[in-house]
Amino acid sequence: MKLSSISIALDLSGNILTGTIPSEVGALRNLGYMDLSRNRLSGTIPPSLESCVMLSLLHLERNSFQGEIPDSLRALRGLEYLDLSQNNLSGVIPRFLVGFHLLYLNISFNNLQGEVPTLGVFQNESAISLEGNQDLCGGIATLNLPSCPFSQKSNRKGLGKILIPTIVGAICLALGVCLCMIIIYKQRTLQNIRTPIFQLPDILRLSYGDLLNATNGFSEMNQVGAGRFGSVYKGTINDDDEQTDVAVKVLNLKVRGACKSLASECNTLRGIRHRNLLKIVSVCDSIDFQGNDFKALVYEFVANGSLENWLHSEIEGRGALTAIQRLDIAIDIASAVEYLHCGTESIVIHGDLKPSNILLDQDMVAKVGDFGLAKIVSSRSEYGMSYVASTEGDVYSYGILVLEMFTNKRPTSDAFEGCLNLQDFVSTALTDRVTEVVDPVLHQEHNVDEKYWECIVSILRIGVRCSKQLPRDRMSMADVVNDLKKL
Repeated sequence: MKLSSISIALDLSGNILTGTIPSEVGALRNLGYMDLSRNRLSGTIPPSLESCVMLSLLHLERNSFQGEIPDSLRALRGLEYLDLSQNNLSGVIPRFLVGFHLLYLNISFNNLQGEVPTLGVFQNESAISLEGNQDLCGGIATLNLPSCPFSQKSNRKGLGKILIPTIVGAICLALGVCLCMIIIYKQRTLQNIRTPIFQLPDILRLSYGDLLNATNGFSEMNQVGAGRFGSVYKGTINDDDEQTDVAVKVLNLKVRGACKSLASECNTLRGIRHRNLLKIVSVCDSIDFQGNDFKALVYEFVANGSLENWLHSEIEGRGALTAIQRLDIAIDIASAVEYLHCGTESIVIHGDLKPSNILLDQDMVAKVGDFGLAKIVSSRSEYGMSYVASTEGDVYSYGILVLEMFTNKRPTSDAFEGCLNLQDFVSTALTDRVTEVVDPVLHQEHNVDEKYWECIVSILRIGVRCSKQLPRDRMSMADVVNDLKKL
């Protein structure tokens, strides 16, 4: 088949493709959607892409592309969704992106440097992702990037006349700042600060010392999990002769994006309440006993750990999840996501639905946690204008999660017997081979009959429909909840 015969969409994502993108890709002049993400492609982004002028979505994330973002991409004026994240791209952010009508731009986790523009898509914090580029500066204020250094091209006339007073003023200012910091440090140390970074309603006020005692000095014995931005410890808070078990997420402030993750979780959770969302108990923004910054989130403790451990870890004394338990968990997660999408004045995009972020309480009720990548759309009219606020992205992740729950296969597994991915693996078996793809444990239940398998097929069909490649083909979470409850 000639490349030029491909139209509408090219999706080769999630394979083990190596080498470079061939220059012949320029023959795809009518292509609207290209997804080469999650492979092992390298080299530079080919200039021939400039011929693909009909592209509206371009996914090249999670490869090993090098070099600069090519100037040839300026020809792709119809791009709405561009993801170049998690590569080895370098250089500056091209100015031509300002003139595009982009609804979403993700260039995070590369080696980009220099000034971030403040126009076009760069005016909307929720429409861009820049984290993981250590040397970016400037941009809009809400990005919290450092200021760019003084331009060498600026007018230097009269510099000599102001140099000495400027240095003297800077020294005085520095001394004043140091004095203020010493005073503030002493006050915070004496008071063992208890004021959280965000004012959340009805929360405990906890200091660094409180959390240190609660977790037995953040001991390894108390550690129950770890993620990109920090570690989680089990703790016990003593308050008015009552003991409360909590989970303390201590942020690793050396990791870029950790503070942004904290702000995202606080901003998201302070305005929402649902039985299937993990409840935040406190936020601690303090200093430790060595004077270092300390930031932590404190959640309710859920006794049965993560869904990840139930699916993929062999823990002594723990049985496998039954089909009914998995269905209940799927309904709980769907109810939480439907609430995030439709249950408040704002639309909340979770952005990271996966088994490790689903926690189970003592009654095996599922609670969705980890809102470090969440985005809030302040109004529904704004959502209508923006593709980036993609509830469909959450729906896709939910569909993959359902398939993983009932097959017990990770979406990154290589054992899909010739199929491209988990979604393909399941959808090709739905007609007559469903018993071959489900978790073998589900064959051992006492009530296995024809009706049982019909129910399993219905659940898997929902997972497949939610994880369709094109967003418009996916179900809404309201329909998911209704269909699952009927089962």
